[in-house]
Amino acid sequence: MTSRAIALAARPSGFPTEDDFRLIEETLAEPAEGEVLVRIHYLSVDPYMRGRMNDARSYADPVGIGQVMVGSAVGRVEKSRFDGLTEGDWVECYPGWREYAVVAGRSCRKLDPSLAPVSTALGILGMPGMTAYFGLLEIGQPKEGETVVVSGAAGAVGSVVGQIAKIAGCRAVGIAGSDEKVAWIRSLGFDAGFNYKTETDYVGAVRKAAPGGVDVYFDNVGGAISDAVIRCIKPFARISICGQISQYNLEKPEMGPRMMPILLVRQARAQGFLVFQFADRYAEGRKRMAGWLREGKLQYREQFVDGLDNAPLAFLDMLRGGNIGKQLVRVAAA
Repeated sequence: MTSRAIALAARPSGFPTEDDFRLIEETLAEPAEGEVLVRIHYLSVDPYMRGRMNDARSYADPVGIGQVMVGSAVGRVEKSRFDGLTEGDWVECYPGWREYAVVAGRSCRKLDPSLAPVSTALGILGMPGMTAYFGLLEIGQPKEGETVVVSGAAGAVGSVVGQIAKIAGCRAVGIAGSDEKVAWIRSLGFDAGFNYKTETDYVGAVRKAAPGGVDVYFDNVGGAISDAVIRCIKPFARISICGQISQYNLEKPEMGPRMMPILLVRQARAQGFLVFQFADRYAEGRKRMAGWLREGKLQYREQFVDGLDNAPLAFLDMLRGGNIGKQLVRVAAA
């Protein structure tokens, strides 16, 4: 059978454009022993994908020109030659931006659609949720009564970080890119927040929102916002470095203040992490997160763009900060 997919057509210089992607057709072989054919229903678009478009080695190899864009997806098994999955099963897998994919059965996570909408496997109960859970609790190590500040607070990760901070008994402060986003995170239980696009004094805004100082900073964006928050950290603060999205599309590296003296004087710790380092504990994280969802302690929001053809547009809009909550592409109706 044939299937459509989105491939990388060119390496972007600065902010990507639609011309950096190309719609292609693939011929799929029948599943071999141990494989399944999956019809994709939902695709995830995430900030890390921007780094995979560059011709530079990072924690993963770059996507080659002409290769299908990488990414997680949720779909239904159409054919199976794997003992653990049967036709009709919902699964999460990593097939890239495709309509159909033949993948190893052991690489799929079987989903129970009675527990939560299957799309949540790409959001609050998927990689973004696990990033928030382990990035805050294991790297940030918040303690009751402390103040947690999160940048990119209205995104799929940041919005969950603030809510987990509240569950841990902390004060949660969010930094987001519109008044609508700030209002939304306040509705989630954040104690304070500000719109960085209208605020001219970042340091002043952080001090107003966190008058006692910052104990934990969950950094999704880097750049001037992080420079300001780090100036407001308390002694023995922890900085959890999840992403640097403000820097991903720059043609030249941005020069900023040197923050090592602040870390030294405040005896603070800054640690980067990749969620995959906690892969052997995902079941633990999902179980607790699902429990908090059932108890009403966590809320989430999903934003859909329809059609595989529109995956590049959804991705670009996410990079611009156009999403509130988790950005998904609905490839096929459930």
